[in-house]
Amino acid sequence: MGESIYRSHVLICGGTGCVSSGCKEAQDALVKELKKHDLATEVKLVETGCHGFCEKGPIMIFYPEGVFYCQVTPEDMEELVEEHILKGRIVQRLLYKEPTTKENIPSYKEIDFYKKQQRLSLANCGHIDAESIDEYIAEGGYEALGKALTEMTPQEVIEEVKESGLRGRGGGGFPTGLKWQFAHDTEGDKKYIICNADEGDPGAFMDRSLLEGDPHAIIEGMAIGAYAIGADEGYVYVRAEYPLAIKRLQNAIDQAKEYGLLGDNLFGSDFSFKLQIKAGAGAFVCGEETALMASIEGKRGMPRPRPPFPAQKGLWGKPSNINNVESLANIPLIIREGASRFNSVGTEGSKGTKVFALTGKINNTGLAEVPMGITMREIIYDIGGGISGGKEFKAVQIGGPSGGCLPENLLDLPVDYDSLIEAGAMMGSGGLVVMDEETCMVDVARFFLNFTKSESCGKCTPCREGTKRMLEILNRITSGEGRDGDIEQLERLAENIKSTSLCGLGQTAPNPVLSTLKYFRHEYEAHIHEQKCPAGACDDLLNGYVVDEDACIGCTLCAKACPVDAIEGAPKQAHIIDLDECISCGACEPKCPVDAISQA
Repeated sequence: MGESIYRSHVLICGGTGCVSSGCKEAQDALVKELKKHDLATEVKLVETGCHGFCEKGPIMIFYPEGVFYCQVTPEDMEELVEEHILKGRIVQRLLYKEPTTKENIPSYKEIDFYKKQQRLSLANCGHIDAESIDEYIAEGGYEALGKALTEMTPQEVIEEVKESGLRGRGGGGFPTGLKWQFAHDTEGDKKYIICNADEGDPGAFMDRSLLEGDPHAIIEGMAIGAYAIGADEGYVYVRAEYPLAIKRLQNAIDQAKEYGLLGDNLFGSDFSFKLQIKAGAGAFVCGEETALMASIEGKRGMPRPRPPFPAQKGLWGKPSNINNVESLANIPLIIREGASRFNSVGTEGSKGTKVFALTGKINNTGLAEVPMGITMREIIYDIGGGISGGKEFKAVQIGGPSGGCLPENLLDLPVDYDSLIEAGAMMGSGGLVVMDEETCMVDVARFFLNFTKSESCGKCTPCREGTKRMLEILNRITSGEGRDGDIEQLERLAENIKSTSLCGLGQTAPNPVLSTLKYFRHEYEAHIHEQKCPAGACDDLLNGYVVDEDACIGCTLCAKACPVDAIEGAPKQAHIIDLDECISCGACEPKCPVDAISQA
């Protein structure tokens, strides 16, 4: 029986973001409509991984035209079938609308969110059936593994990775090839390779999307790495809060076994490799490699001093190598197409691309893969669409709880490992949180420090007690009880914690505080010395709002916005706010057309 010929293919984003916004319901409605019109055998539905533009989900792309429909609902399916599939007419109302010109854009390639992206590790995400090994193979999948096993020695594989310039995408930025070399050179009767998919940063979902959208790339990257270092067994350590990622990864492992791409004597060689999943319990500290290995061994996830490093003594005391999901996803491309394909992108010291999760006060939230060296301004304004609500940009927090907050005057900073470290931040795993003018930077530092304090394993005193003391000071400052000397005390504690903590969690925990002190020190001083939150975000420091009677034009807009009728005044006359009645909600301030309202 011949292969089916379809008149149309519909790619449906099946990543967690689109699932949460209703893609399954829309897909079910589409199936019903196709059956109603006897089109079930003529239109192929393909459930892909994350397409990246999470802000506009659920997303469907209709081929052969490649029309990008966004924010679709079950109710839209009847029109899409009758108009697009049967009559060839594009449904204009479901297209992406350019925010400024309001122009409908049918092709996703013409949408600003995608224009400046360069997809290497995310190349298959959103484009192939995430649960089909055949579609992965059709895109060149497992060619790199075959090439490595039949044409290259383990050392030649390592040299190719070194030549590529790939650095660890999990946060540290250590050269991947050099890491593999250490594990390769260590003698051992048993070695392990581990994928760190314990993605715990608030606002980060890069690893999840790769595992959901292209799980075979991770498997292939791990198999190549295992061959390079001499391992025959691997673990993917993924947090249990990622059920869809675990499901698709397990499905991919089963398929690879069935096709002889995992197991014994791969590609007729002497190399054998088996792979299994370890679901973690969601402890942030297990992102640290020695804590991660302890968790795999069934122990409490707590870091240990290094040396010995995992390459010498890792999982169950055997030489081990640990790489992040995104790092491994780049390996098949490097081996299949050569190091020059990868290192032709990026900067001298930071090669290739980086995937960022854009969140916060930004118009276009989602995943963006960009070349190293791009500026923060390009990411936030050209890809992210600028600040939501027409507000002013204030800061961007990059690198998760271990990173730092950068101000507007650093927006043209190139995004690479060394530039970010110099600025007081770090690449981290790729979380990027945008903040607007209404964000209190002291409160941001308090939020991230509260996270790391709660996630500390408690093993070492500097991290366990130091973060607690710092958080106590920040809580006092944001509640209006700051004291002279608090800023200096924060700085002393931060430096001690950084220099004496056992693992990376503690060593980087003070970064959000230090970076906000570096660039937004005036906000700390206002909280302490003026008992005022410049952003108007700390409730305990809000004393109501007042009207500048000389500037007020009596338009009454503020009075109409007040939920407790605390504003008095006749039209065209200066208004007054009753501070006894004012609840400091701030509803009046943005309504004033002449900026006559401010905090008391």
